[in-house]
Amino acid sequence: MQLLGSISSPYVRRVRIWAQQNNCEFEFINLDIFSSDDRSLMMSHNPAAKIPILIDGSLNLSDSNNILRYLLEKTQQNPLTWPQEHFLTSINACNDSLVELLICQRSGFDTQADKLFFNLQNERIAQTLDYLNDHLNDDEFKSCECLNISLYCLLDWICFRELTDFSAQSQLVKFYEAFSQRQAAKNTNPRLKF
Repeated sequence: MQLLGSISSPYVRRVRIWAQQNNCEFEFINLDIFSSDDRSLMMSHNPAAKIPILIDGSLNLSDSNNILRYLLEKTQQNPLTWPQEHFLTSINACNDSLVELLICQRSGFDTQADKLFFNLQNERIAQTLDYLNDHLNDDEFKSCECLNISLYCLLDWICFRELTDFSAQSQLVKFYEAFSQRQAAKNTNPRLKF
């Protein structure tokens, strides 16, 4: 198996951490998604030009959710329950809004301007972080490795990109500090040169 992605992507990092914690081996191919050669490779496996992409023989899978579902099935582990899927959707919505804001910032837009698009993204981020802070210790959440990994990758990406502040959400801070000590989190730190 091969995993196409970038070191800095929180979605790619989810898969990398899960694989390390579950002794699931694949070749990781770190792409510069804005270079013409790497972009061509990425688009040859996913015309939507998004990462991560898992290649297993003739099978191409994109989207971290699909990849993790596939790996859970391949390793004969239980799939996420519907309540866990709901939490994952919330994490993804927050992460997607943050990605949109980062792209807008890099395009020269003031993402704090009083504009509908920015207001909606900032509202979604704030509400979702509050929601996750309130439900982080629910049994459905605590018992799900994929959720814990996905939440950590979201929180660390927030810190890495300096996109928002979750210091007021004490449960998220406590979780983030504890998960940061895991070896797989250290091994996949986007701040390090690999």
